[in-house]
Amino acid sequence: MAELPDVRFLTVAEVAELMRVSKMTVYRLVHAGELPAVRFGRSYRVPESAVADAVQRPVSDVG
Repeated sequence: MAELPDVRFLTVAEVAELMRVSKMTVYRLVHAGELPAVRFGRSYRVPESAVADAVQRPVSDVG
C-alpha cells in the first residue's frame, strides 16, 4: 500500500478561527472553489496547507 503524505486537515470551524472569518464565509470559499476541501460524510475538511496559501495570498486575488 502506498504511503500517504503527511497532510493535516482542519474543520470549517478551525479554518474560520484561523482566518478570522465566519464559518459561512469558509463554506462560501469552499463552494466557490477558492478553498480546496474534502467532504467526509456531511462535513468538510480543509487541508492546512490550503489555509496557509489562502492567508498568504494578496488581497487583490481574493473574491
